[in-house]
Amino acid sequence: MSTVIPRQSGYVQTNPETVKATPEELYANKQFRLYSGLKWLNISVIFAMHLMALAALFTFQWDSLLVMVVLYTWAGMGITLGYHRMLTHRGLILHPIARFVIHLGACLSMQGPPLKWALTHRIHHACSDQPGDPHSPLDGVFWSHMLWLSAGRDTTIEASLQRKYIPDLANDPLCLFFTRTYLLWNILLGLILLWLGGISWLAWGMFLRVVLGFHMTWLVNSATHIWGYRNYETPDRSRNLWWVALFTFGEGWHNNHHAQPTSAYHGHRWWEIDLTGWMVTALCTTGLAHRVIGPKVFKRERLKY
Repeated sequence: MSTVIPRQSGYVQTNPETVKATPEELYANKQFRLYSGLKWLNISVIFAMHLMALAALFTFQWDSLLVMVVLYTWAGMGITLGYHRMLTHRGLILHPIARFVIHLGACLSMQGPPLKWALTHRIHHACSDQPGDPHSPLDGVFWSHMLWLSAGRDTTIEASLQRKYIPDLANDPLCLFFTRTYLLWNILLGLILLWLGGISWLAWGMFLRVVLGFHMTWLVNSATHIWGYRNYETPDRSRNLWWVALFTFGEGWHNNHHAQPTSAYHGHRWWEIDLTGWMVTALCTTGLAHRVIGPKVFKRERLKY
């Protein structure tokens, strides 16, 4: 399916009904062609979080650092284990209690409600490093890292893509619950941190922690499609990058993931440390996870040295 419209450079108030592009390309909106223009809410939130994170420079306390590490781990696992491997790729099924806890952690990362996150990521896999990929470095490193979040998206196009890419999630009660209450949980956490630890806990446990989480996830979108090595020949430019994997609980083994997206384990060599994969194993051992999809047999002839 495609719609017809003249190509234009720069931001122009253009009706999506007149542009020649697939719905995925229109959703990515890389040239800001659509009348939806810029996503000022995203721009404002990202700018404000970076600005407020500077308060951490003047409010350091050891307990604040500990709070940040604990919340970073919870929120990070929420993204990697919850939004990514469980929800988007259906690599495992969690016990309802574990699923609630991991969903909540993902929401506290402030990287968007579950349905929107899963939609964007499934489109990324369908169009990886091709027209329609929401965040490919082929459109610019800065675009793939964070500028893509500033592109406005037409709600009609987004609704049609939801029907195409996430019909299995559209009526999921927990997804809908956290989509509706996404903002509430983050406000509540901010108030709790302020009450228990003052400005220092708020600056470290909320603002700085969220900004670090932003950039770690964004590095998966940008850096792991630019630098690193490849275990598998895939049609995109995905790479394995150890230092991104270190700070993202295993998400930096991105070429492995693109080769076997439904696998709940991203480390395919013995030395590719995948902390999220370790968590999956721990959840299986305690009976909190089942129907886990593991990596296919690792064949040396698939390697790209």
